[in-house]
Amino acid sequence: MNRTTIATALAATVVLAACGDDGSDRARAVTLVAYESFPTDDPDDPHPVQLALDEFTDETGIEVEVLIAGDTGTMLSKAVLTAGNPEGDVMWGVDNTFLSRALEADVFEPYVPDGIERIPSEFTDLVPGGEATPVDFGDVCVNYDVAALDAAGLEPPTDLDQLADPEYAGRLVVQNPATSSPGLAFLLATVAEFGSDWEAFWSELDSNGVAVVDGWTQAYYERFSLAGGDRPLVVSYGSSPPFEVLAAAEPPDEAPTAVVEATCFRQVEFAGVLRGTDAPDEARRLMDFLISERFQREVPLNLFVFPANQDVELDQAFVDHATIAAEPLTVDPALIDERRSEWIDRWTEIVAG
Repeated sequence: MNRTTIATALAATVVLAACGDDGSDRARAVTLVAYESFPTDDPDDPHPVQLALDEFTDETGIEVEVLIAGDTGTMLSKAVLTAGNPEGDVMWGVDNTFLSRALEADVFEPYVPDGIERIPSEFTDLVPGGEATPVDFGDVCVNYDVAALDAAGLEPPTDLDQLADPEYAGRLVVQNPATSSPGLAFLLATVAEFGSDWEAFWSELDSNGVAVVDGWTQAYYERFSLAGGDRPLVVSYGSSPPFEVLAAAEPPDEAPTAVVEATCFRQVEFAGVLRGTDAPDEARRLMDFLISERFQREVPLNLFVFPANQDVELDQAFVDHATIAAEPLTVDPALIDERRSEWIDRWTEIVAG
């Protein structure tokens, strides 16, 4: 083999290494699998999250394709079924209510991203093996319409137990925990608060006229009184009040909604490199970027959760109006995984049966 032939062979090897065995651009692109509320690309009106991913591409040459895989539960079910031969390379959005299931199914391969020291240990300790990385957190809480309660001559409730009081009869809307992530989080909040008495509490709520809908959008934008519905109490997020301020045509000094802090359940969301990825190096570089200050600063205003990276400076609306519970309700992820189905089945018998 002469020098020209050797040079040609080496060049071809480099091209194939950069592209993939079939000559495609697969190894210089990664697919980010995400839940349905994750922003997707719109060429006519690029979303800030997509613009951040475009910057990652400009800096690294690695293109990011976003694959929406349904809600969190559906996304994880697909990932479990395809573990080792995944649909994508990185997955975003598995929260602590589903974390143990993902870890037991070996959905992720361990990787500790650069910059992990910027994420508080209270979050990273949930995955000591580095199988997944905390990327954001938020609290699911009961929110209330300040003006509507005032018009009814009612003080807002101060804890979960009060929601079953007669004065709040017919005023609360919640989501079905079998079909909704915040619905499941609220169910877990009651398990954390009442222990073995959680079933009795739900029986009282049911007798008190609680309304149940399939998802957050229906609860917040159809049944919640702020949107013209009939319920001044709704299960939503600690970050909902600043959203109302930022979304207003003329931002008010005070948010029209507020949060019952004692009802808040802490959700932590994770991302990770999918086991069996065809582009492990590129996937790891994307993970580094997802916890960087550049990407994390897009999280509050666009996903309406709080960034895991504690170096990110929050918009003043979040500082002024958001709730981060000082002592949020929590349930151990392993216990959630062990008893999630049992709790949902019992809830269904009590409330929807």
